[in-house]
Amino acid sequence: MDFLVLIVLIVCAILAFKVAGVLLKIALWVVIALALYWLVAPFLGLPWPPF
Repeated sequence: MDFLVLIVLIVCAILAFKVAGVLLKIALWVVIALALYWLVAPFLGLPWPPF
């Protein structure tokens, strides 16, 4: 039974790292999109970002 628990813990740790990686990639793309809007908005006549 201990062997099964060890395997489940290892699988959970691997999945946690994969989920963290996906969340970091999503956060990076959000930052890139906000930066592009902040740079391009004045040229297109869009309102300034509220930050």
